[in-house]
Amino acid sequence: MLANDEIRAFLKDIEADNVERTVSTGKTDKFCQAICAFANDIPGYGTPGYLFIGADDKTGKIAGIEITDQLLQNLAGYRDSGQIVPLPSITVQKRSFPEGDIAVVEVKPSDMPPVRYRGRVWIRVGPRRAVATEQEERILTERRAHNARSFDLLPCIGCGPDQMALSLFQLDYRNAAIAPEIIEENDRDLFQQMAALGFWETKNNCATNAGVLLFAEAPQNCFPGAYIQYVRFDGNGLESDILDERRFTGDLLTQWHSLKKHTHSVNELPFFYKKYT
Repeated sequence: MLANDEIRAFLKDIEADNVERTVSTGKTDKFCQAICAFANDIPGYGTPGYLFIGADDKTGKIAGIEITDQLLQNLAGYRDSGQIVPLPSITVQKRSFPEGDIAVVEVKPSDMPPVRYRGRVWIRVGPRRAVATEQEERILTERRAHNARSFDLLPCIGCGPDQMALSLFQLDYRNAAIAPEIIEENDRDLFQQMAALGFWETKNNCATNAGVLLFAEAPQNCFPGAYIQYVRFDGNGLESDILDERRFTGDLLTQWHSLKKHTHSVNELPFFYKKYT
């Protein structure tokens, strides 16, 4: 976190594109958009962005407003509210100056961009916030692919366009994950849209491992153990006789719906195993 002298320098630099100042304490959307934009780090600085609450945006002067514990809790809560995905790394502190207190939110650049707030990708364009264009979102997507280290973001070589059930993405997932007006304005093809969400790897023209498990016509061709095995025993121990055994295959959503249908109610699921590789 910054020292007080560094904070003063940032407050005075009105045109800085990695700093935002506000005297408002209740604009949730504004705060979340700023956090999202700093996490995306479109210029590629690789350094944190800062949101200062309690400082005038035009002059950079400390306004002397009250920084309460509830405000600090609210700011920290934006990290894992579920509206900003993937989760950003932020630090929240109250800092005191002779002129008054301010709240400082430090947002580290995400290594899995693009980061979205309510389905929109926010970035910094100079000293202001804006929704990313298709080109800017593509840049963030390529950066994510370059930095990808987790299993779900790695390319599944061999699972190409002809092996994907695109309707699962288009009709089910996309409508739930992306704001309707963004979908309406988007003229990119489905594979570019999937790439923006981490389900497609444009360099190798194949699905990522997450894309295979969610949207492939036959995920088990790539991951033989990616199924749910249901077992019902005549007793409480594994040594009991087996009354019923089923294996549910297909994409993850199909498996879940099949399991619900077979067991009638999610809240009354009998004992079963989940197996993924």
